[in-house]
Amino acid sequence: MEETVTKNKEKNLQLVMSIIVDAGNAKALAVKAIKEAKIGNQDTAQATLRKARDVLTDAHNAQTEMLMQEAQENYDVVTLLTVHSQEHLMTAITYCDLATDFIDIYNKLNKF
Repeated sequence: MEETVTKNKEKNLQLVMSIIVDAGNAKALAVKAIKEAKIGNQDTAQATLRKARDVLTDAHNAQTEMLMQEAQENYDVVTLLTVHSQEHLMTAITYCDLATDFIDIYNKLNKF
């Protein structure tokens, strides 16, 4: 029983860290996409944003796995690190959403 609890904690920690890393990378890519759009590199901006969304999907998949663990009652403690991972994920989602709008705006501005 204790071994199972330890394995569950390790699995959950791995998922939390995956969310933090992937969400951080997605946010960084979204920022890079905005910067590319700002200097007129629309194709690079779009490609970078697609990459950001792919990485964001990885973070979201880890979150889904955590939710499944909780539904199966294999995840019983919400730690500060878990909350921190969710903040990273929500921030990355927001950045990716805003990057889409910024790229569109810069595309229109760069045409003038």
